[in-house]
Amino acid sequence: MSNPPTTRVVLALGTAQTLAWASSYYLPAILARPMAASLGMSSAMLYGFFSASLLLSALLGPWFGRLVDRHGGRGVLLFSNLVFAAGLGCMALAQGPLALGLAWALMGVGMACGLYETAFATLAGLFGGAAKGPITGITLIAGFASTLGWPLSTWMEAELGWRGACLVWALLHLLLGLPLHRWLVPAAPPPAARPAATGEVARPAPRHAMAVLIFFSAAATVVAAAIGAHLPALVLASGATAEQALLAASLMGPAQVAARLLQFGPLRRLHPLALARLACLAQLCGGLALLFFGAPAAIAFVLLFGAGNGMQTIAKGTLPLAVFGPAGYGGRQGLIAAPGRVLQAGTPVGFGLLLAAWGMASTAAIAAVALAALLSLLLLSHRGKAGAD
Repeated sequence: MSNPPTTRVVLALGTAQTLAWASSYYLPAILARPMAASLGMSSAMLYGFFSASLLLSALLGPWFGRLVDRHGGRGVLLFSNLVFAAGLGCMALAQGPLALGLAWALMGVGMACGLYETAFATLAGLFGGAAKGPITGITLIAGFASTLGWPLSTWMEAELGWRGACLVWALLHLLLGLPLHRWLVPAAPPPAARPAATGEVARPAPRHAMAVLIFFSAAATVVAAAIGAHLPALVLASGATAEQALLAASLMGPAQVAARLLQFGPLRRLHPLALARLACLAQLCGGLALLFFGAPAAIAFVLLFGAGNGMQTIAKGTLPLAVFGPAGYGGRQGLIAAPGRVLQAGTPVGFGLLLAAWGMASTAAIAAVALAALLSLLLLSHRGKAGAD
């Protein structure tokens, strides 16, 4: 089977991923408070539902990944649009905690089958070992999910209320996400063992490779969740003013996108393992800079962390492909991502307690996790499966 037009697939999946992330993972940041106030709930209970949905997505992710391995990714992505639409619709109609809990359970199913892992596995089925470029492309587009999603949710909540905002997001899954997946993403065979486009001979992955990738993915997810939830507060704890903290935090998105753009230029031929190590090193240096220099290093911290996070998103998709090849990619990605998603559910609360107790010194925990991830990656070598380029 010949490969489909790359640009078309990347634009379709990138746009659909932007919609999926904006209407699920990034939704509570804007709608949690008005939703909880309207239903007579505490924000803590609502975030508890959100955390439970993340746990559910972690449990179901490997199963959906294996479905992609067996049948290709388009059908799973189409199903995710329907589930997201149902979850958001139930959310808009919820009159109490029970209905809202059901809505977030549906959202957990949608996140299990509709976020990056499924999109990456779909690309592995379409492009095999040459999927690194397309994976980079969709992460570049979907990197704007919060940049676009938060203002849109804010505007819709102000104009239509939180229920109207949920209904609009649901309709977008049916009117935009569903057609993108159905008409612009080809049906594909499941990922199969085949040589890379470069003709490099595949070698068996080392026995410990899976454990290393699980640890790296979990560490990257924990650091991203901790900083993503508490970035302004952490910068304030360093002694920065509120204006400086806001300026620093506003640079996170651009830093992530800039790092991904470099993947189309100077870093295009960088091995995914080298990319993962560079990402961990950037976050380690950023954490140490804030820890030792305080507020004057706040912007450097955000830029280094954002760049590292942008590179890690790509590495989490391309490194398993480089080490193991495309065969069984979907199920493997689900297993690799699951522990990180479980930890992600409790990280904002856990790091919040650490920040309250230690203040800026809590940055040491971020630096320690980044260092541990970097050291774990030293156990792997560049000699892996085909498609590592």
